[in-house]
Amino acid sequence: MYLGPDTIKSCVCPSAAVPRDRGTSPLLPPPPPSFTGLPGLPRGCSSFQAPAPSRSRRAPVPSARTSVEGNFSMDRFRSRGLIPRPLLFWSGVAICSAGVAEHIRMFVHAAEMDFHMSHMPMDTAMWAAMVAVVAGLVLAGFGLAPHRRPEETPPPPDTAPEPVSPARQTLLRRRLIAVLSFALIVDQMKPATLAFIMPGARAEYGLTPAEVALIPMGGLTGTVLGSLLWGHLADRIGRRASVLLAALLFVATTVCGAMPSFEASVLMCVLMGMSAGGMLPIVYALMSEVLPGRSGVVVLTAGLTTVAGYLAASGLSSLFEPLYGWRVLWFLQLPLALLLLAFNRWIPESPSFLAAQGKHAEARRMTVLFGLGQTPAEPRTGRGMRALLGPDHRRQTLVISGFALSWGLVYWGFVTFLPTVLGDAGLSTPPSQILFGASLMSIPGTALAAWLYSRWSSRKTMTLYGAVTAASLALLTVLPLDDPQIAVPVLIGLLTGTSGVVAVLGPYTAQVYPTAFRGLGSGLSAACSKSGGIIGPPAVGWLTASFTTGQVAAVIAVPMALATAAIARYGKETTGTAAAPPAPAPAREPAARR
Repeated sequence: MYLGPDTIKSCVCPSAAVPRDRGTSPLLPPPPPSFTGLPGLPRGCSSFQAPAPSRSRRAPVPSARTSVEGNFSMDRFRSRGLIPRPLLFWSGVAICSAGVAEHIRMFVHAAEMDFHMSHMPMDTAMWAAMVAVVAGLVLAGFGLAPHRRPEETPPPPDTAPEPVSPARQTLLRRRLIAVLSFALIVDQMKPATLAFIMPGARAEYGLTPAEVALIPMGGLTGTVLGSLLWGHLADRIGRRASVLLAALLFVATTVCGAMPSFEASVLMCVLMGMSAGGMLPIVYALMSEVLPGRSGVVVLTAGLTTVAGYLAASGLSSLFEPLYGWRVLWFLQLPLALLLLAFNRWIPESPSFLAAQGKHAEARRMTVLFGLGQTPAEPRTGRGMRALLGPDHRRQTLVISGFALSWGLVYWGFVTFLPTVLGDAGLSTPPSQILFGASLMSIPGTALAAWLYSRWSSRKTMTLYGAVTAASLALLTVLPLDDPQIAVPVLIGLLTGTSGVVAVLGPYTAQVYPTAFRGLGSGLSAACSKSGGIIGPPAVGWLTASFTTGQVAAVIAVPMALATAAIARYGKETTGTAAAPPAPAPAREPAARR
């Protein structure tokens, strides 16, 4: 019998210290009998332990260095590892979609009644469809619930992922920007559609102007609630799971188009607003954590998707509402929401969130995959509203919330009354044409905001556009609006300022807060901006009944000017990406055996 080196190493030699077998485990079966008296053993060796026979061919051991491009980019973020319970989730999506399809069938059958469904009795099929929608939401929600949080153990130091080519990193970043931009466009279409359904809903339900105003009021109330709720969920279950849950609610709330009563329509608009308000802050948080640096692309995306969402809603209204009524505008958004769910494979989880959950290996792979730089580890902080309003972040929270609320008062309160104000001024040019031209002229200002934000200063850019907004309102107090040559430049300044503020507010908020409550901080900022839509219209309506347009503009300009001064004085300058996860502690070297 030939005794090779591997066999000799397993000899039980009393005269020599033999290293212990690295594969020894108390769970293995006892060793085979010892053999003695065989030739070839070292002097003093009386027996040896024969190696256990191998029942199957051992698979080759992979290299310690894991290829990011092979494991992640080839899989293209398959839902197998990114959705905790994919079977439950996709079953819920299918059940919810089936319930929505039944509502569409009932809408098609109402064609002989000019698609009027008001006061239609709720039959068994409609109740079953509603139950399917709710059951699908609950089932998909359980599918997105994370598994039990693992222990936060750092990975071995020799498992560093291999680098990814810059071309591949650029492709993945562009794909992510495209998918999240599409999500923002769909998100902006939801509240924008409210303006186009109001005339048809008022005529079909026989409502007064005060009653029909409850539809947008319900939608805006839902956006406030959704921003806070989804911001909290993003910090608990992850950015990716929260985006998918909001997209699923997009699917479910398309049944707004089949509600037979006005009260049910208002309730569904509240739920629709919750999904729309929830998507916005999560997308900003995810983009700030995945895109390196203070990327101006985030700011440009925030500004342009708002315009694109409004244009898409208005285009669908002009094409389909004259033929199929106002209800079809809700159902036309169903394929867009389903398409967003289909794009889930290209929506990654945030590296910062993965690191905070103890998944350091995944976080490091995602960091390399998107070309993120390593930043100093974030200190451990609390979570929730208590941490957001704690002594370390209270000032920033109050400053950002006041700035967001002031913008909401200007945009939702004063800007929405501009068509009425310009109409009362007696202009020869229709107010709609003036505002459309001023809106187009404000688009370059949004592009400039993106460049300034990424190349100059985030805090100073917010201060600049807030000052432009306040100054334009102040000019309206002294300049007459009955001359288009005077009114148009002032309106361009006002719309440029407001569009620039909303473009930088979301990205700035996401970069100010730490990972532990970044989602909630972004949600609170979005909720404050939407709260202006609840407070602004009634307040401005009451002011216009008692004061002139210039006086109303002066009143609205005061909080905007104060909030801008607070940002200039106390605002925090963002210095880089919020994406890089904390560096895990290096693993300790095993102690030398004696």
